[in-house]
Amino acid sequence: MPHAVRFDRYGPVDVLEVVEVARPTPGPDQVLVEVAATSINPGEIMIREGAMAEVAPSTFPSGQGSDLAGRVVEVGDQVGGWNIGDEVIGWTDERAAQAEFVTVPADQLTPRPPSVSWEQAGSLYVAGGTAHGMADAVPIDSGETAVVFGATGGVGSILTQLLVNEGVRVLAVAGPANDKWVRSVGAEPVHHGHALGHRLHEAAPEGIDAAYDAFGGGYVELVTGLGVAADRVVTIIDFNAAERFGAKTVFGYQVTSADVLADLARLIESGELTIPIAATFPLAQVREAYTQLAERHTRGKVVLLASAS
Repeated sequence: MPHAVRFDRYGPVDVLEVVEVARPTPGPDQVLVEVAATSINPGEIMIREGAMAEVAPSTFPSGQGSDLAGRVVEVGDQVGGWNIGDEVIGWTDERAAQAEFVTVPADQLTPRPPSVSWEQAGSLYVAGGTAHGMADAVPIDSGETAVVFGATGGVGSILTQLLVNEGVRVLAVAGPANDKWVRSVGAEPVHHGHALGHRLHEAAPEGIDAAYDAFGGGYVELVTGLGVAADRVVTIIDFNAAERFGAKTVFGYQVTSADVLADLARLIESGELTIPIAATFPLAQVREAYTQLAERHTRGKVVLLASAS
């Protein structure tokens, strides 16, 4: 029998188990995907710990995960355009991607270009879609200056590159260990920590045109205090600050489509975007994967490898 990640109560990483499950059967408008790679995300930690129980409760036993890349192994009788053996990138809305097999609506898939690795393909939905949505939420012109907080995390590392590709001067806030990577993608490193506001002012004495917060921890308040207009600030995590100061918010699942994933995959294929892979783990080591992610010091994505790589 195939395996999948499950948890039957809210709690720490120890509640996660990899168990045998029945092989899913696709509905008429679905395909069955044998999963090669599925990345993990901070929001899943919040769900598993119960922090989202009031707005997004879990039904136990619950699965986990949205991002996926793999091969089509079965096709619903109303599905056109997909064939057994097709390699795909996509997502599930059913908290079910961390598994060897998952059923997916056919319109939530896009082809995987051969030059896009399984690990990168399996990391595109949450992080890539959210980064794309942040860039759309606060458009910025070539030659202007932006600051990205959490610039080397899963979302921030993609967003930084999307902005640089548009000719934006990007001040990438991260730790000093990331300086080489930040410069390699055309951004300018600014170290987080004490006196960050002073360092940002020194880097951009003429002012910052837009700010993108992919980390939280008071950065919305910091940049509005530096004079960045609230409607030029977007966060994906500090929702209380966004309400207080009038900044914008983005929820990746609301703005991502198969077309967005296809666009991101094309950027990877052309060499204009890279998805840093911080670590890979087999599905059986899901606890270890989330333990590393929770440290919040990874560059890029942590990925689970399932069955089809």
